[in-house]
Amino acid sequence: MANPEQSSSPSQPSEGKKGLTHLGKYKLQKKLGQGGMGEVYLAEDTKLGRSAAVKVLSKQLAGKADFVQRFHREARAMAKLNHENAVSVYDVDEDHGFHFVAMEFVDGMSMQKWMDQLGKLPIGDALHVVLRCAEALQVAHDQNMIHRDIKPDNIMLTSKGKVKVADFGLAKAADEDLSMTQTGTGLGTPYYMAPEQARNAKYVDCRTDVYAVGITLYYFLTGKLPFSGDSVLEIITNKEKGLFPPARRLNPEVPERLDLMIDKMIARDVNVRCKDCAEVIKLLTSLGLESPSLSFIDAPDKVVQTAAGAAPTARGNTTQAAAPRSTVVGRTSAQDAARTQPKVNAEQQWIVQYRTSQGKDTIVRLTTMQILQGLKGGSIDQKARAKKNVADQFMPLGYFPEFEKTVEGRVIKDKADQKAGDMKSLYKDIERQYDRRGWNRWFRNLVSGTFGMISLIIWLTVVFGGIFAIYYFRQPLWDGMANLLNAK
Repeated sequence: MANPEQSSSPSQPSEGKKGLTHLGKYKLQKKLGQGGMGEVYLAEDTKLGRSAAVKVLSKQLAGKADFVQRFHREARAMAKLNHENAVSVYDVDEDHGFHFVAMEFVDGMSMQKWMDQLGKLPIGDALHVVLRCAEALQVAHDQNMIHRDIKPDNIMLTSKGKVKVADFGLAKAADEDLSMTQTGTGLGTPYYMAPEQARNAKYVDCRTDVYAVGITLYYFLTGKLPFSGDSVLEIITNKEKGLFPPARRLNPEVPERLDLMIDKMIARDVNVRCKDCAEVIKLLTSLGLESPSLSFIDAPDKVVQTAAGAAPTARGNTTQAAAPRSTVVGRTSAQDAARTQPKVNAEQQWIVQYRTSQGKDTIVRLTTMQILQGLKGGSIDQKARAKKNVADQFMPLGYFPEFEKTVEGRVIKDKADQKAGDMKSLYKDIERQYDRRGWNRWFRNLVSGTFGMISLIIWLTVVFGGIFAIYYFRQPLWDGMANLLNAK
C-alpha cells in the first residue's frame, strides 16, 4: 500500500495517462509511487467522498492477457480479506483502457521508513507490530490466501499508529491455478523470503509467511537481518545453511524465550517452524511483553490495541467497556438482585453431588462454608451440583448466588493453570528443538569454511589418534598399571 512518503514529489498521471484525471469514479490527485505492477495515485472517490489509493496496471503488463487476469483475480482475493489490520480493497475495474484497483489510503509511513529513523525497536513495540501482522495474516490464511511478501516496506502505520498489512499484490488463493508462478522466480524479497519459497514459489503454505514475520521481528529487535549476501544466490544459500547470530547476541535485552521463539519462526525446516500464525500469536502473547500502543507515535488519540482483542481506544480515554456477564436462563429478578449482594448463611445445609480427586462420584451434606472452602481448596470442583432440599433438583453450584463468584474464580484459576501447563510444555518443546539445532549448528560451523575444515581434521586426528594409541599400547599400559598396583 503506497503513501505520500513513497513519492519524492507530487505529479500528475503520466506514461500514457497524461491529461487523464479520472478513472471510473476516482479523481486522480497526485502520484504516490511506482511498483513492479504499475503506478499508485492518491485519488478521491467522487461518490463516497473518501480518499483512496489507486494502483494502475502499467501499459506493458496491460498488454499481457494472463497478467491482466491475474491482476483482477488477486484484487478480488484481496477484497475478501476483512481485517482492521489489513489494507482494504474498495474496487477493481477498467476505464479508458487502464486496469486499476482502488484501495484504502494509509496516511502514514511504512515500518521500513520508521526503522530507517529509529534503527531498532523496543521489545514491546516490535511485538505490537508483529502481533497485528500475525492476526491479519491468520485471517488471510483462513481464506487460503498467502501474502508471500511480508517485509517492513509492506507494513504500514497510520498517523495514529494503527498497523496495516499492505500490498497483497503477491497474495493468491491457495487452491487456485498457480501456473503463472514460474519455478525459481520466488516472487518475494530475498532477505525475508523463506527457503522453500525460493526453491519453488508454487508450492508454499502459511508457514512461508510465518518465516517472513520471524525475519521481520528479528530485524525490528536488532536493526540487522539474520541472513545477508552479495547476491540473491548467496542470501538463499546462507538461508539453506540456517546459520545466523541469535537476536539475543545482537540485543542483550531480548529475553531467552523470545530468542527461542524467533529461532522457531525462522527454522529452515518447515516441519520445525511454527505451524501457523495462531501458534506465533500464542507464543508471543505468552511473554506478556507487548506494548498496547507504539512509543514512537506521538498523537493525542493514538491507537491502543493488544493481542487480547481489545478494541482500539484513544490515549487518555478512561471509558471502558463493561465486562461481559453470563446469564442463567430461568433466573428471576430477585435472584439477580441476590447475585449482586448475596446473603450468605454459613451454616446453611446443602446436599452436594461432586466427583472426588480419586474420581469417585459422591453425594454428601455440607454447609455453605464447607462448600466455599472446598471450592477454594480444590477438593470440590467447579462442576459440582447442589440442592437445599431432597425434593429439589440438583443445579450447578454457580447457579446459586452464595457460590457464583467463588465458582467463577475457580474457573479462571483452572484455565490459567491449564494455560501455564500448556505453555510450559510448549517451552520445553522449543528448548529441545533449540538444543538439537544447537548441536547441528555447532557441527556445521565446525565444517564450514577452510578454517572450519582444518579444525575438524585436527579434532578428528586427536580423537582417533588417542583411541589408536590406547589400543596399540594397551599391553604396556596394562603391565605398567599391574606393576604399580603390586608395588603398593
